[in-house]
Amino acid sequence: MNTLHHKEATMLKLTGVSKVHVAGEVQTTALDRIDLDIAAGEYVAITGPSGCGKSTLLSVLGLLDVPTEGEYWFEGQNVAGWSETRLNELRRGRVGFIFQSFNLIEELSVHENVELALEYTGTPAAERRRRVTEILERLGVAHRAKHRPSQLSGGQQQRVAIARALVARPAMLLADEPTGNLDTAHGDEVMRLLRAINAEGTTVVMVTHSPAHAAQASRTLHLLDGRVVVDALQAA
Repeated sequence: MNTLHHKEATMLKLTGVSKVHVAGEVQTTALDRIDLDIAAGEYVAITGPSGCGKSTLLSVLGLLDVPTEGEYWFEGQNVAGWSETRLNELRRGRVGFIFQSFNLIEELSVHENVELALEYTGTPAAERRRRVTEILERLGVAHRAKHRPSQLSGGQQQRVAIARALVARPAMLLADEPTGNLDTAHGDEVMRLLRAINAEGTTVVMVTHSPAHAAQASRTLHLLDGRVVVDALQAA
């Protein structure tokens, strides 16, 4: 299959991907036969109304969910039908996630929250500490390393969440409404960080309701009823 020859250029490839949620006798089609290629190093924004399948698509791309049908090629491997264990192993260290709700663990310090992302990567303890300190310094929250999440502002919590997503140096960063719980100033700060991360070569895929934030990506996908209805490159 010639997909493998495009391994360097194409990071993700969906072919005829559908996702159907079943609850009792009710079936809901979240994704409907999506075809999609995302190249390594792209910055893609996913937009569309609530319930159109944005978060489901992000979950599939991030190997958190599996398609009901279709093929999903991740770095040259068709991972559709893989077990959860195999997907976890592939995702670990290769995919970073930023969520609207931060998802920080209150019982852990900022440093421990970020270090958690390295726990199962086989990284030696001294190297883990060095990398955590380095990323916290870069994101301007090193002085909060010993604090608990509840002792931070919303903007600081989101920066810690971004640090956790980046500390393993993933090839791809997935962001689900990363500015949704932030005021304008902190939201703009997060957007600047995402652009900088992408400029360094990390593939970024972001779900957003904000047209202004979507416009900062290099490409926008607009979803409606589980299908991609617009796939547009932004003007440089």
